[in-house]
Amino acid sequence: MKLIRNFTALTRAQRHAYFAALGGWTLDAFDFFIFIVSLKAISADLRASLTAVAFGITLTLAMRPVGALLFGWLAEKYGRRPILMANVLSFAVIELATAFAPNLLILLALRGLFGLAMGGEWGVGAALAFETLPAEGRGLFSGLLQEGYVLGFLLAAAVSRLFFAVVGWRGLFVIGALPALLVLYIRLGVGESPVWLAGRTARRASFGELRRIVVRNAPMLLYMILLMALFNAFSHGSQDLYKPFLLIRRGLSPARADDLLMLMNIGALFGGVVFGALSERIGRRRAIACAALLALPVIPLWTYAPSLPLLALGAFLMQFMVQGAWGIVPAHLNELSPPGVRAVLPAFAYQLGNFAMALLAPLQSSLAGPQERNLAAVLAWTLGIVAIALAVVILVGREAKSVVFGGEPAE
Repeated sequence: MKLIRNFTALTRAQRHAYFAALGGWTLDAFDFFIFIVSLKAISADLRASLTAVAFGITLTLAMRPVGALLFGWLAEKYGRRPILMANVLSFAVIELATAFAPNLLILLALRGLFGLAMGGEWGVGAALAFETLPAEGRGLFSGLLQEGYVLGFLLAAAVSRLFFAVVGWRGLFVIGALPALLVLYIRLGVGESPVWLAGRTARRASFGELRRIVVRNAPMLLYMILLMALFNAFSHGSQDLYKPFLLIRRGLSPARADDLLMLMNIGALFGGVVFGALSERIGRRRAIACAALLALPVIPLWTYAPSLPLLALGAFLMQFMVQGAWGIVPAHLNELSPPGVRAVLPAFAYQLGNFAMALLAPLQSSLAGPQERNLAAVLAWTLGIVAIALAVVILVGREAKSVVFGGEPAE
């Protein structure tokens, strides 16, 4: 299998850097989705509406661009490795604090702080990984790396399935503090990015210099933001309210809903690897457009299937396509980014795209009406519109597949 061959060809340092980035993104997503799978339970416990609690998703997404900019700048200045450790520790501590939130206001404030920490991890981890890995097979590695997000969702659903009845939603957030242990692995086993080390004798970019580089690349940044806004609508629009949809509109038990979440994330994991590998053959843009358009015929099965087995199949296939497209994102954005801002520009664009869609979950909940009566239609229309728009926007952009990092012209 090509994936196994590519991994065995890596050096020990390359494998450790990759697994640090994958582990960081997986555990970051795990902590994010602990909140997602607990929405209904938090709503009942704090006596707040689902829409009010879902505003915590908005605050997390809104703060992620700030985290991307802050941690990305620190990573350009002080190195990828130490900032990744600081980032992982920060989101684990905030997750633990969330377990003890006494009311909705404090819980929402903590979700905003969590967004600050979450926003920093993706860019720093991806820069460390892709500046360490060889250019060959980057699409395949990207597909698996981005699926750390899916692995985090899968892990959150599994932990909820196994422990929610015993520990409740607060106990799930205590479990969510365990990612702090990843810091020990990074500290003991992971080296610094060789691309960053090669430039350490040069003057490191000040915040003002980074700003000027970003301004010079403003058209690319704006394109990336639009692209990532659509990508985030594609994923959050299909995921964040899917468990409430299963519980409220399809009448499933919490355990059965978690089973479907786990199944759909297994589909997502396979989709990321398959389309990541496909992008090595047909290019990043065509592979993304293909995944987005193939999601369209799955929509009726995903929302209106007449039986549980067909609904499960629809959930599996939908996330196969959604995360199939997403799996190509880390490689594509890093390849489009100029040297000197690789830890900042992709992550900043990614998180600004998140920010643009920060109100999507509360909006979907509001449009669904009382008792989320029309949630199936809202989910279906969201995915249909976004999938078409994503395919169009990705195809009008440019591509830099397999560009050699460290060999680009200086900014």
